[in-house]
Amino acid sequence: MAETLKRVLSRGGTAWSREENTPAAGPPLLLLGAPGSGKTTLLFAAALEAAGEGQGPVLFLTRRPLQSLPRGTGAALDPMRLQKIRFQYPPSTRELFWLLCSAHEAPGPAPSLLLLDGLEEYLAEDPEPQKAAYLTALLLDTAAHFSHRLGLGRDCGLMVALQTQEEADSGDILHLALLQRYFPAQCWLQPDAPGPGDNGLRACLEPGGLGPRTEWWVTFRSDGKMMIAPWPTQAGDPSSGKGSSSAGQP
Repeated sequence: MAETLKRVLSRGGTAWSREENTPAAGPPLLLLGAPGSGKTTLLFAAALEAAGEGQGPVLFLTRRPLQSLPRGTGAALDPMRLQKIRFQYPPSTRELFWLLCSAHEAPGPAPSLLLLDGLEEYLAEDPEPQKAAYLTALLLDTAAHFSHRLGLGRDCGLMVALQTQEEADSGDILHLALLQRYFPAQCWLQPDAPGPGDNGLRACLEPGGLGPRTEWWVTFRSDGKMMIAPWPTQAGDPSSGKGSSSAGQP
């Protein structure tokens, strides 16, 4: 899933062209950031990217309906892509468990991408590590089941967004450590010094052993539009410079 997110960030949110080759889904990805850091916007951009690949529909799980479509995604108004995104809103952990356990009974073509926004809200209902491990296993098993239905040479990607806190408690640290074991690819959204009227972030993508770390400068203008550019130090050491660390980041 790192490749899908990398394409979104590298194109500054511009829609993908079907003429390009589509790489394999890759390992599951964990998208991490503080409240308001743009996790939902990037998940939605990834959904639009996958919807344009012609590989199958996209399943987007979130606790409540989006109030509006995130801006700054190049294909946000493409009705053909939007029609391929299936939104479902399990309001509780129990409902999410039921939805994942019954995925094999769902009619229609298998999704090529499974997205979950707001994982922390489901984990907060029962903070026991066993519940987090069970939910993680269900997500991985559901993606594997969809991959099997898609057929040989086609995989269902998995991307999950988790809200992080500046001062994490022991439960949050345990959850993050567990999730990092099963989500080898990770993208951290770290606050940095914003420009006038902008909300600035540093996006650090660790592709899970499939390539080098890559970084971008992400800003959200006052009108909500997302703007993306390569991080200024990208030509040199991508891990150098301000903002390269975050609480809980490896």
